[in-house]
Amino acid sequence: MLSVLAVTFPFFALVLAGYIAARRRMLPFEAIGGLNTFVLFFALPCMLYRFGASTPIAQLLDPTAAILWLACALLVVAATVKYSMNARIRWNDASFGALVAAFPNTGFMGVPLLVALLGAQAAGPAILTIMIDLVFTTSLCIALSRLDGADQHGASDAAKKALKGVALNPMPWAILLGGLSSAMDWKPVGPIMDTIGLLADAASPVALFTIGAVLARSQFVAAQGEHGPMPASDFVPVALMKLFVHPLLVWGAGMGARAAGLPLDDFTLTVMVLVAALPSASNVSLLAERFGADTGRIARIILLTTAAAFVTFSGVVALLT
Repeated sequence: MLSVLAVTFPFFALVLAGYIAARRRMLPFEAIGGLNTFVLFFALPCMLYRFGASTPIAQLLDPTAAILWLACALLVVAATVKYSMNARIRWNDASFGALVAAFPNTGFMGVPLLVALLGAQAAGPAILTIMIDLVFTTSLCIALSRLDGADQHGASDAAKKALKGVALNPMPWAILLGGLSSAMDWKPVGPIMDTIGLLADAASPVALFTIGAVLARSQFVAAQGEHGPMPASDFVPVALMKLFVHPLLVWGAGMGARAAGLPLDDFTLTVMVLVAALPSASNVSLLAERFGADTGRIARIILLTTAAAFVTFSGVVALLT
């Protein structure tokens, strides 16, 4: 366990550093958008391209792993929405709560952390889960969030906007280009590849620092709009769903798939379980703010899962490796 904590500690320490820097205003809130832009549009796509280009195409197009991950995500979304819905939490808030329960922080945290723990071959299954969560899970939850509206076309319009957002997101395109490079055994010329490498190397530390800064800003914005304390039952069970139910569900589904004779190797299943054990994706707070959901609730879930994951995620790693 200590050897695992020695690997995971620097990753969570960088998140804490970003949180403290933003909380104490050493990093102005206005600057966080610039950091996020650098990570999302420059550094992270280069990192995903580099890993995708060096990963066998069969790992990026593993149908068993893809179907298993999507099925588990749909179950987590359905269970979280069903639990969350009450007189105060309607479709909008329940749907974004479901998204943070089903969408791990794979891009900003998971890929570099899993590569550090398991080696470069862990990138393939992790990248596959990113594609599914960006294209399917996010689009579904945004569509569900519009069911509160009186307009019967609200959900379909939201789904179209979500898919448009996916099309404008550079991460899926970077993964696709990396997959094509892998399939064609091709890579850019030396100077361009060196530039990609420099940006890719910057992705992990800047992304982790940015996660902490985004969490601090989300917490501050949420506190400004709150009226009275929030019941723990509104956010703690969703955090538990993310950290415990999601990885257990992926592990159980994977063992069931293997028992049924489906091709799913031990390493791929281990990576997928560890991805599911990651904290919630920090960018969901930005989506929740854009669609008018309760950002205070979402920020609490993300912050709780991120803080607790230092112990829970490390524990899952120790159990599986």
